[in-house]
Amino acid sequence: QVQLVESGGGLVQAGGSLRLSCAASGRTGSSYAMGWFRQAPGKEREFVAAIVRTGGVTYYADYPDSVKGRFTISRDNARNTVYLQMNSLKPEDTAVYYCARQDPLKVTGRPPIHSYEYDYWGQGTQVTVSS
Repeated sequence: QVQLVESGGGLVQAGGSLRLSCAASGRTGSSYAMGWFRQAPGKEREFVAAIVRTGGVTYYADYPDSVKGRFTISRDNARNTVYLQMNSLKPEDTAVYYCARQDPLKVTGRPPIHSYEYDYWGQGTQVTVSS
């Protein structure tokens, strides 16, 4: 069993920064890619960023006005923790942020940007950006 616990969310003004953490426990190890997703009220869950198990390759959402250039995903395998550094936050970044572990049975070699490619999820942490 795997447990993922997010922390670091909160209320911040536009232009501010937050760093989210995702601590993994259980049968985790460092052998899995990890991802961050978010879900705003009334919207579907969307991909934010992912990082391969070694940390050497990262992926970011590529939709208009996306997080690329503002958010940075990283990981510390010794601590079984994945981070999401969020800078220059905007009100539209307001959402519940979830971390997830990629399902090893769904590794395709393509960037893991779909929620169905992940098998374990945290409970989420609320990020609210005020204007």
